[in-house]
Amino acid sequence: MDINFALETFLELVSALPLTIELAVTSVALGSVLAMLLALSRLSGILALDLFARAYVFLFRGTPLLVQIFLIYYGLSQFPAVRHSIFWPILREPYWCAVLALMLNTAAYASEIIRGGLLSVPHGQVEAARACGMGRLMIFRRIVLPQALRQALPGYGNEVISMIKATSLASIITLMEVTGVAARIISETYRVIEVFVVAGAIYLAINFLLTRLVAFAEHRLNPQSRPPLAMSGVLKGELQ
Repeated sequence: MDINFALETFLELVSALPLTIELAVTSVALGSVLAMLLALSRLSGILALDLFARAYVFLFRGTPLLVQIFLIYYGLSQFPAVRHSIFWPILREPYWCAVLALMLNTAAYASEIIRGGLLSVPHGQVEAARACGMGRLMIFRRIVLPQALRQALPGYGNEVISMIKATSLASIITLMEVTGVAARIISETYRVIEVFVVAGAIYLAINFLLTRLVAFAEHRLNPQSRPPLAMSGVLKGELQ
């Protein structure tokens, strides 16, 4: 591998990194809100909401993200009602079409992760909170949500990592994120291996940092899993 060329490629790809991160962060942030609403709809006991959430999850998990991006970017513009709506200034932009597709897609997967976390909370704790006089909102905020977050964090961390990699599909609708810039460099130099090795290394570095952040957050949210350092120190002193 040509080191000088690899370094030049790295510098060019790094310049596109902010767009990749912005796409992922925006999509995950908006998708988490929608995912929570979908998860609550599944658990609401209201048939209409439950069926809507089930259909949504089935649709977006059962079709490829690439197809969803094409349908949003190319398909919505085919409807005059969309072109004349107040949303057209947003939907005609490739960036917002990519964000919309990524957001809708991740919400389907994340909603099942969140639903599993909510279902993992022991029902006895909820009943005990009710016996103490807590309202439904306080029970959700103080009892259910903290435990559900701890249970859902590992799975949700995997979903965030998947979304970082999924941003590479935004290059097909002219967004020049890391993969888009890599494709442009390849079209100019025809050096496929070097460019994609560097691009892969960049994605690998980002996801390594994400895995460390998720592991740190999981460690902080699960104090019961930490070794009792103070107690172990006392015991060692007594043994000595």
